[in-house]
Amino acid sequence: MSVVHSDAGRLPPPERLENIPKLMSAYYTEFPDPAVSSQRVAFGTSGHRGSPGLQTFNEEHIYAITQAVCDFRKIKGIDGPLFLGRDTHALSEAAFRSALEVLTANGVTTHIAEDDGFTATPVISHAVLNWNKSRAGGLADGIIITPSHNPPGDGGFKYNPPHGGPAETGITEWIQNQANVYLENGNQKINLKHLHEALHSSFVKQCDFINDYVQDLSKVLDMQAIAASGLKLGADPLGGASLPLWEQIAAVYRLDLTIVNKQVDPTFRFVPCDKDGKIRMDCSSPYAMNCLLEMRERFDLAFACDTDADRHGIVTRRELMNPNHYLAVAAWHLFRTRRDWPAACGMGKTLVTSAMLDRVGQALSRKIVEVPVGFKWFASYLLTGQCGFACEESAGASFLCFDGSPWSTDKDGPLLCLLAAEIMAKEEVSPSEIYGRLTEQLGAPVYQRLDAPADTHTRETLDALSPDMVHLQTLGGAPVTQILTSAPGNNAPLGGVKVTSEEGWFAVRPSGTEAICKVYTESFKGEKHLCALQKDAVTFLEQLHP
Repeated sequence: MSVVHSDAGRLPPPERLENIPKLMSAYYTEFPDPAVSSQRVAFGTSGHRGSPGLQTFNEEHIYAITQAVCDFRKIKGIDGPLFLGRDTHALSEAAFRSALEVLTANGVTTHIAEDDGFTATPVISHAVLNWNKSRAGGLADGIIITPSHNPPGDGGFKYNPPHGGPAETGITEWIQNQANVYLENGNQKINLKHLHEALHSSFVKQCDFINDYVQDLSKVLDMQAIAASGLKLGADPLGGASLPLWEQIAAVYRLDLTIVNKQVDPTFRFVPCDKDGKIRMDCSSPYAMNCLLEMRERFDLAFACDTDADRHGIVTRRELMNPNHYLAVAAWHLFRTRRDWPAACGMGKTLVTSAMLDRVGQALSRKIVEVPVGFKWFASYLLTGQCGFACEESAGASFLCFDGSPWSTDKDGPLLCLLAAEIMAKEEVSPSEIYGRLTEQLGAPVYQRLDAPADTHTRETLDALSPDMVHLQTLGGAPVTQILTSAPGNNAPLGGVKVTSEEGWFAVRPSGTEAICKVYTESFKGEKHLCALQKDAVTFLEQLHP
């Protein structure tokens, strides 16, 4: 069992704050060695991430990745504008400028926020979809410079193709490989335009991304019901890109919404330390959310987003809701109230999201579309309306507009936060109370994720597994009902395995960035049964070794 750091839930001491001048200097002066595998471009489930001092996120990386994106656009005939956004991490500002130097030098018309503003991930996704609506050519795509909720010393880079959601594995692998070729050749063939010249070129257009997003919210949420309810709402941007969104949402829709902290500071000194003592803007962590939790009695409902606003954290007067619990409530509400959604549209979930979603779907006669980990798998389903709601266990989700058209094909934190307000306005009880009612009807699951060590052999074995290679007959004392090594929703490989019984399941998959396996377990029979599932999962892992 992991130990909770003594600083968890407390504001960080001065010595734990990031040295921003040192960080920025390293971004420009440290150079990656492409002969060292850890210093190469590597796209995980959420883009390329790293830190300058480790030579994993430096200007040379951004030059190479952005040039590779320009090459990809040219090959695929993507000749519309590119929407470029960034969050509030210190490195996001630097990488934004570096990317702009390459984009304009390649003749890419780039739309950026007005007044050098921040732009949340879902705002970029929504802008891409709005531009591409009813167009056959001149399609737009997007880049978001963000490491999500990672610590202040990290940087990140995500690419969203014309469907508006995270790029599929085939695309990110191509961009990654092309970027590494540039690095191997010292970035000699990168097209560059000095930042001053880039900013004053005809290729850069300033746009009011936030206004477009906020004005459209009434197409996807009952904003009138929220305003009329008189709910006293609180929002904590956690120093991230949702701050200007909340300001405008409150003003446009006349909500009684208080932004509890308007600070933007690249050290994030106002965010309490996470479980391990690091500063991490994770809106699903009770430690990082401690400040908002301490003031929850001031509000009927409060919420927060991570730094690029693609995740949500819902705080009722009772608790910070477990993401799996809130997602079940969201699905229950949406499929009962969105009357104009296609009758056949289903619910999308990753295989490690709570089986409570399956039970909600069955109760509402909606099909369940299970996919591997990563929101990228949902983009096509949301775009075509095959899924009305799509979600993953790490507090990420999006859903369709009232008329069944796509809203965003990337995770949307503010959308899910405001949905909680709509639910409370219409049901007149908190989402926590609704989840309690659902458990009375459908069962009360207990869910936990553990981390186990994983060497190269274990990782390779998991990646090569097929169901017939898994010889488990029972799970937690009950017969095994299903063994999956590919997702039933799209037949994509899991890179691991999921084993289920009638009242529980476990899933094992290797981390994309660490020498660990993530072990997910869930039981509908209580803590004792959950421990039995975990024991079976660990035994299974141990037996992978010869």
